[in-house]
Amino acid sequence: MTVNPNEDTEFNDALRKHGIIPPRETTPETPSPPPSPPLEQVLDDLTPDRLRELGEEVVDDDLHRTIESFRRQRIAEERKDQKRARFGRVYPIGRDDYTREVTEASQIDEEGDDKSRGTGVVCFLYKDGIPRSDRTFEHLRTLATRYPRTKFVSIVGDKCIADLPDSRIPMLIIYRKGEIRNQVVAWGTERERRLEELEAVLLLCGAIELPERGGRNREQDGESDDDDYDDPSARMRSAATSTNTRSARNVRGPTTKGNDSDSDFEFDM
Repeated sequence: MTVNPNEDTEFNDALRKHGIIPPRETTPETPSPPPSPPLEQVLDDLTPDRLRELGEEVVDDDLHRTIESFRRQRIAEERKDQKRARFGRVYPIGRDDYTREVTEASQIDEEGDDKSRGTGVVCFLYKDGIPRSDRTFEHLRTLATRYPRTKFVSIVGDKCIADLPDSRIPMLIIYRKGEIRNQVVAWGTERERRLEELEAVLLLCGAIELPERGGRNREQDGESDDDDYDDPSARMRSAATSTNTRSARNVRGPTTKGNDSDSDFEFDM
């Protein structure tokens, strides 16, 4: 008599009990599916148009009212952001424009900003024909559209800093409230960088700010406006890890009486 040890029979159970045949392999349990995200989180990721379409599809009156409330709130937020938007593109500047268009521009408070936080200004030093510089320029154009409350300016590298070597290109100098918040040198030299990585760097140094979304009250979450300003987005930290950024430092030479122009730069060769 041939015994199939894989059969589920009382006879095989008796053999297994006495160790005559090996125990039957247990079927691994199927993991439980992850819980569905809350409705508020799902709606928060939708555009007003998609919310309108979704509201037309549902038949439950309470759900329809919830969706419509989110849609109206989202429209109000977008209109508010549009009113506060001041820039929206990358502005070319010359060396003589630097003080006015960068340093002084970063000192201007946004309308309605009762905390006097100034304006984020990103100054991009570039050179045409260098692939990493051209790629970064495209990323900055996208970010300038995405964050129109931040001012993005561009200037040819050696027109801003005399004899700036190509190995330091592209360079970004980030200002707010008249001070340098960060300096990024030779971005994308080690490897090709993604737009999200550059976005993360600018978020973490306070050059750009995430728009307020979906009725989330930051004070109710235990976060103040100042906390969000100094540490804008924990979600973007991983993308900003191991970047070739420099800590905030002045790229100008020592200021002397009668010579405080932003045209006098200093950097490590």
